[in-house]
Amino acid sequence: MYEYDIFISYRRTASDISEWIRHHFHPRLSEVLDNNLYDDVKIFFDDQVRTGSSWPEELRSALQRSRVLVPVCSPKYFRDELCLAEWYSMAEREALGAGRPLIYPVIFCDSQHFPDWAHARRPRDLQQWNHPFEHFQTAPAYLDFNQQIKQIAAELEELIERAPEWRDDWPVRTPAAEPPKRARMPRF
Repeated sequence: MYEYDIFISYRRTASDISEWIRHHFHPRLSEVLDNNLYDDVKIFFDDQVRTGSSWPEELRSALQRSRVLVPVCSPKYFRDELCLAEWYSMAEREALGAGRPLIYPVIFCDSQHFPDWAHARRPRDLQQWNHPFEHFQTAPAYLDFNQQIKQIAAELEELIERAPEWRDDWPVRTPAAEPPKRARMPRF
């Protein structure tokens, strides 16, 4: 069964993107969707992974049990193996689910360097509101950001409702694990 309505995919090593998602994008999107829909909305954002759990396995399970993927795109997103695995997993599911769109990309920064296949998805441009700082919520531009989130939520509602029935064999790609790096000098 589905556990999450939305899986937020982003380049985890980019602290400004993760802070923007944590402080602005995730909470506003969650509140607006929760207010608009009858059922409780669950959004997976990887800061929910419990300490001590297997992080790759938690991501894999959450992705398989999510209805829609929302990638927060930057140029390096498309060079990150984990991000691409999440995108490709959902694209494969779209192909299995009668071609229904399940990927809703948003632009965090510089879409000029995105691959053509990403532009073909017509991503929602949020570059002018990509301020990771908490005090952005007190800026006048935050009102415009809130309006954008309302439009995004309305479009996501439709994708969530039209998602195909859950299957336990949904494909989930995972990049190969990197071997641990060897120490240069022995420690005493």
